[in-house]
Amino acid sequence: MPLKLPRDLPAFDVLTNEGVMVMAEEMAAHQDIRPLRIALLNLMPKKIQTENQFARLIGATPLQIELSLIRMSEHEAKNTAANHMESFYRPFSEVQASGEKFDGLIITGAPIEHLPFDQVTYWDELKQVFDWTQTHVHSTFGVCWGGMAMIHYFHNVQKYLLDQKLFGCYRHMNFAPQSPYLRGFSDDMIMPVSRWTEMRRDEIDAAGLPILLHSDVVGPALVQDPAHRALYVFNHLEYDSGTLNEEYQRDLAQNQIEGAEIQMPFNYFPEDDPAQPPQNRWRSHAHLLYGNWISEIYLTTPYELNQIGSASTDWRS
Repeated sequence: MPLKLPRDLPAFDVLTNEGVMVMAEEMAAHQDIRPLRIALLNLMPKKIQTENQFARLIGATPLQIELSLIRMSEHEAKNTAANHMESFYRPFSEVQASGEKFDGLIITGAPIEHLPFDQVTYWDELKQVFDWTQTHVHSTFGVCWGGMAMIHYFHNVQKYLLDQKLFGCYRHMNFAPQSPYLRGFSDDMIMPVSRWTEMRRDEIDAAGLPILLHSDVVGPALVQDPAHRALYVFNHLEYDSGTLNEEYQRDLAQNQIEGAEIQMPFNYFPEDDPAQPPQNRWRSHAHLLYGNWISEIYLTTPYELNQIGSASTDWRS
């Protein structure tokens, strides 16, 4: 079944050309089913690229999904055209005031990890988002900085700055093969990583949260928070094949100005040769993870939207 998108959103043509099933509003209206309502709170600078990445993953499931794009109310996007933001994004304050509910919410990363959480300009509003998810969202997926911010807010798990950027493709172990979110996962897998901070296993364990994916090198990667109906992933399975290369080339260009030492992404280019195109070794697990998340939402969310956020979180029982 297709992903429901506005016909003039750039992702509509991108995904159509890739063979992903997408559906315009007028066609979806003829189907007598309730689509899952998934929202994307997009905190990344390159909004359109991020929209495509997440729409590609959630649009690969056999369900009709209606994707809504949300932005922070007072934060102005500097890297995306104003008309795009005006046409496709709604400020969180408007969404909150409407009282509408969502089956799922993805909160993306943001390039502000060097800042303490309380120094982020929109931190107060983001805390409102986190509280709002408990009454208006059935399942929330925090990604990279978004996941770190959520686990910090709900469990006071700290974020630690690293001496060197974790940058590249790292092997992760499957700690919970019985988890429905890891259905179909291998015992280990490759995951792209790009961050200057970490969350530590001992603090996550102390918070009583199950770690589903973990790396001995880069630490916890996927954490479940059953009490808050949330998943936190600290790395980037949604990345395109060339995203790490784009970041590497950006850093090299910036290096010409600042003179900082730039590291090549680990285990990314074939034979560590940037002249060779990188091979995507995480795509299948990315589709598995987000497909399993959508599947769990479908199996557990109430049919009546107004019942989302009530005491019972598993509608199979």
